[in-house]
Amino acid sequence: MVNLTINGKAVQAAEGSTILEAARGAGIYIPTLCYDEAVEVYGACGLCVVEAEGIPKLLRSCSAKVSEGMNINTESERVVQSRKVAMELLMSAHDGDCVAPCQLNCPARTDCQGYVGLIANGEYESALKLIKNKIPLPASIGRVCPHPCEKACRRKNVEEPINIAQLKAFAADMDLKAESYVPDVKPATGKKIAIIGGGPAGLTAAYYLAQLGHSVTVYDMMEKMGGMLRYGIPQYRLPKEVLDKEIAIIEKTGVKLLNNKKLGVDFTIKSLKEENDAVIVAVGAWKSSSMRTKGEELEGVYGGIDFLRSVIKGNPFEIGEKVAICGGGNTAMDACRTAVRLGAKEVYVVYRRTRNEMPADELEINEAEEEGVVYKFLTNPLSFNGENGKVSSITLQIMELGEPDASGRRRPVPVEGKTEEIAVDSVILAIGQKLVQEDVQELELNERGNITADPDFFTTSIEGVFAIGDATNRGASIAIEAIGEADRCVKAVDAYLNGIDVETRIPYISKRDESTIDYSDREKKSRLTPKVLAPEVRNKSFDEVSLGFTEEEAKEEANRCLECGCREYYKCKLLNVAQRYDINPERFKGEMPQKYSRDENAFIERNTSKCILCGLCVRSCREVMDIHAIGLMGRGFKTDVSPAFALPLDQTKCNNCGLCVQLCPTGSLTEKFNLPKQVPLDEQYSEEFVEIDGKKSSVLVSRYNGKVLRVIPNDEISRNSGMTREELMWLFEGND
Repeated sequence: MVNLTINGKAVQAAEGSTILEAARGAGIYIPTLCYDEAVEVYGACGLCVVEAEGIPKLLRSCSAKVSEGMNINTESERVVQSRKVAMELLMSAHDGDCVAPCQLNCPARTDCQGYVGLIANGEYESALKLIKNKIPLPASIGRVCPHPCEKACRRKNVEEPINIAQLKAFAADMDLKAESYVPDVKPATGKKIAIIGGGPAGLTAAYYLAQLGHSVTVYDMMEKMGGMLRYGIPQYRLPKEVLDKEIAIIEKTGVKLLNNKKLGVDFTIKSLKEENDAVIVAVGAWKSSSMRTKGEELEGVYGGIDFLRSVIKGNPFEIGEKVAICGGGNTAMDACRTAVRLGAKEVYVVYRRTRNEMPADELEINEAEEEGVVYKFLTNPLSFNGENGKVSSITLQIMELGEPDASGRRRPVPVEGKTEEIAVDSVILAIGQKLVQEDVQELELNERGNITADPDFFTTSIEGVFAIGDATNRGASIAIEAIGEADRCVKAVDAYLNGIDVETRIPYISKRDESTIDYSDREKKSRLTPKVLAPEVRNKSFDEVSLGFTEEEAKEEANRCLECGCREYYKCKLLNVAQRYDINPERFKGEMPQKYSRDENAFIERNTSKCILCGLCVRSCREVMDIHAIGLMGRGFKTDVSPAFALPLDQTKCNNCGLCVQLCPTGSLTEKFNLPKQVPLDEQYSEEFVEIDGKKSSVLVSRYNGKVLRVIPNDEISRNSGMTREELMWLFEGND
């Protein structure tokens, strides 16, 4: 045996073994992407380098042999720098998306591609569970979310984006109609957490903290939980019966819900902190923003969220027959459509920009117009005019668009001397909302008047007190933003309770250059939207407008997904190594050596643009299987892996043994599974055994949520059996 030291640890290794083998035997990690025991050493990736005392150059541990007294450092500054450069070079030539753009653009990082793909395959329960990994209220959020995911959906470059939000609602509705999924809860930790505010942020934090085994109590000032989802979203968009069902599921995880409990009246932050191990402040923004326009104090001028809340609570404000709503966002749409349903004869939306600049969802804008709402674009309130203390008209300043402002939209500027006056019975100001500062006087506020909370850890000016959602930092935003914050806060609070650090570094992921993607081969398929009640029917009631997807419609729409994210994301060795280091492949950016292309047969899909030329597939095909179906073609920068004469896999000697796929460290080679729509899933693999021609043979079995997705050859017998994957699946299921 040879004695050596690796990272200060005494190690013994067999004579003739490599440094890499010695390190692995001692449980010491050294990254490598081109090494496998099944094939001869290649040394292509350059990642396994280590520093040996007394030797000036770095050694490739996959080939360098151990010697007596060697002192090895696998993580020295010089080694790490070398690996970073090697990774940057590899990633600069790797053209692929680790994660789909839709997921990256979702504030909660919901796996949109995953659940859309599962819906396409009819796996509704699995889709729901995947959604609930990030969103505890998917039926509600699916109905009201302005879906930033869809803005990033690449299907829009073919015709229109996937209807992701409605598909989310579909999967959640299927769950609510059946025996609803309630997640498992870990054993009790003995830790107590108080959450102030039962809106989307507070309920999300409660749901995930309870699953970790913590005792959670939510305090809310209103009669029922839900926050702005209940009191700020009209019934016709979000039936409260749906919200109630989802909150009941949260309660089943052990969360205690206490209503009619107001901060500053029934308790203080300090008193809750004395009784709990941690406190999360998620009080929301319940005060309508002012326009600071003359006459705002007149009777009949209401705040947008105050008006909506009055309707939902059953005591609507008196609005009369002529109503003007000021604003262009979704709250303005909710207010104008609610006014129509309350019987107003003339409903105007006053907006200082044009229709194209309106931040409201296009569907809401169009449906409001169908219901009789009149838009007054390029107008801005100059004054609210009254008689006997009550508003009677608005003087509107006529505007025109000037240069773009910080938001990228063209700035509206007044047209000198041009105004318009319209008669009104009431005015609703739907231009935003803010924190009621008096409620949180115990905490430090920023210059905007919101709670100051650390953007990574959500800590506040009081130790052990965290803050999330609309009440913090930048102020009010969309519900999915609050849910995303809550999910990250849960990790911070759990770490605080356990006395450990939270990783805040954003791990590297690969993204394709949008400008290089060719969509010309994609068949155009129109986006599906659920049927809705007719305008003349829906404008007279608060019944839900959308009728939702049928199963057939949901599957058809989900099948439009372009499958942007890598199927091998959850087991990609390349990504695993890349995320260990702070790399910047952009500095080596240039022409990609291989073009994005796909070649497939019944079992294996090959994408050359993701290849890093590790050679494992070529060597395993040649050295282990003696088949020579693929090889390294070309020289230098343009080298790629391909069958001879660039033939399709089906026209080679490939026997579909799958060994090349098993060894591939990227998503360049992928084994298909037995679902029509291929989806990146966090599969669980296990080695199991079947009998082939009377011999015991090893196979790898892949499962997701208990469903068998693939049965893959795992030894010489199964690889050389000539059996198709379907035959292996039948054989396995027959033995199972």
